[in-house]
Amino acid sequence: MELQSIKNRFGIIGNSPALNHALNTAVQVAATDLTVLIVGESGVGKEVFSQIIHALSSRKHNPFIAVNCGAIPEGTIDSELFGHEKGAFTGAVDSRKGYFETVNGGTLFMDEIGEMPLGTQARLLRVLETGEFIRVGSSKVQKTDVRVIAATNRELLEFTQKGKFREDLYYRLSTVPIRVSSLRDRKDDILLLFRKFVVDFAERYKTTPVQLDEEAKQLLIQYPWPGNIRELKNIAEQISVLSPSNQVSGKDMRIFLPEKKDNRMPMLAGNVNNGGEFANEREILYKLFFDMKKDVTELKKMFVEILQNPSLAGAAANFTKESILNDFSGNMNDVPIINNNVNANNPVPQNHSNLLPAQNSHTAVPVLLNNEDIHIHEEVEESLNIMDKEKELIIKALKKHRGKRKDASLDLGISERTLYRKLKEYDIDE
Repeated sequence: MELQSIKNRFGIIGNSPALNHALNTAVQVAATDLTVLIVGESGVGKEVFSQIIHALSSRKHNPFIAVNCGAIPEGTIDSELFGHEKGAFTGAVDSRKGYFETVNGGTLFMDEIGEMPLGTQARLLRVLETGEFIRVGSSKVQKTDVRVIAATNRELLEFTQKGKFREDLYYRLSTVPIRVSSLRDRKDDILLLFRKFVVDFAERYKTTPVQLDEEAKQLLIQYPWPGNIRELKNIAEQISVLSPSNQVSGKDMRIFLPEKKDNRMPMLAGNVNNGGEFANEREILYKLFFDMKKDVTELKKMFVEILQNPSLAGAAANFTKESILNDFSGNMNDVPIINNNVNANNPVPQNHSNLLPAQNSHTAVPVLLNNEDIHIHEEVEESLNIMDKEKELIIKALKKHRGKRKDASLDLGISERTLYRKLKEYDIDE
C-alpha cells in the first residue's frame, strides 16, 4: 500500500525521513505475526503505529485492545491480563476472563511495558513463547493466539542491566523494533502539524483558522516540545480559542509557549533516553556537583582574600564557621584554628557584610597565624556518598517549593513519578 494513503487513512502528518522509515517498517511487519516493540517518547503517537499494524494484518477483523501497563495497579495486573477464578482473592466474587483470553485471535497493544512488574513479565514471556497462560487462582493451562505489540518511552536495555526488566523478555519483545522520532527531530513537520490542528479546531469552534507571522513560526520550530505532538496539539487549541486576533505574532506566541529553562548541564554522551529515569538521575548528580564546585570556588576566594589582606582575619574571627560556609550541609566538623595578633575591632569589610555574628564564643573559626603562610593544616572530610547528596538535593528542592512535588520535580529535572519513588526509597518525610 502506498505510504501517503496510509498517512491519510490514519491522520498522520509529516514527511521526515525518520517518520517514513518507521511507517515503512510497520507496513512490512504487519502481514506477519511477529512481536513488535515500539520505542519513543511520550506523546509521539506510538499507539497509532499499533493500529496501523493491526489494520493491515490478517487479524484486522478480530479484536484489538490497548492496555496501559503503567495505569494498572501491581496487585491486579495479573488478573487483568490473564483473568481469575472465583475466590482467587478478596473481591473475586465471579470468574473473569483476562485480555489474553478476550482478544484470542486478535492484537493486544501493551503500552508502557517497562512499568510491568517482574512477576507479570515472567507470565507474559510464557504466553509469547508457548501461547499458554493460567488464570489467577487456577491450575488449568489455557491456550491463546494473541499478537502482542508493546510500546515504551524507556530504554528497556538499560532497565535489564539494572534488573528492572527481564532480559529474555526484552529480546522476545523486540523481534522487530520500531523507533518513533520525537517532534524536535522532525522540525519540518511542526508547521504542517500545527496548521492541521488549527484548521480542525476552527471547524469545531466555528472560527477562522489563525495565521502565524514569520517570528511566530520560528518560535514554534525552535521550541523543544518535550510533550511532542500531544503538547503541540494543546498549544494549537489554546491559540485557536484564546488568541485575541487571527494574526498571531511572535509576541503573542511567547504568551502561549511555556518558558524554556536554561539547562547548562553538560551533554550526556552515548545513547541516552531523554525521558528515561537513568538520564534524570545523572542530571541530578551533575546539578549537585555544579553546586558543590561553586561553593568550593567561593570558599577558596574568601581564604585568598584573607591571605592577601591580614586585616580581614580579625573581623573573620568574630563570625561562626556556619555563617562563612552557609551553603554547606554541616558535614564539616572541624576547621583549623589559626591565631594572629590582629586588632579584632577592625570594621567588617563591605564584601563580607553578609556574615553573621558568632553565637558561640567557642566555635572554631579560621584565623591567620601570620602574614606569610598557614602553619596549621587539617584535612576536613566531607561525605561524597552519591545517595546522600541526591537525598539532600531532593529535600532542598521540596523545602524550596514548600512540599509541592510537581514544582520540585521540575526543578530537579526528573518526572513526578521518579520523585515519588525517590521519596519512598530514601524515606523522606514531606
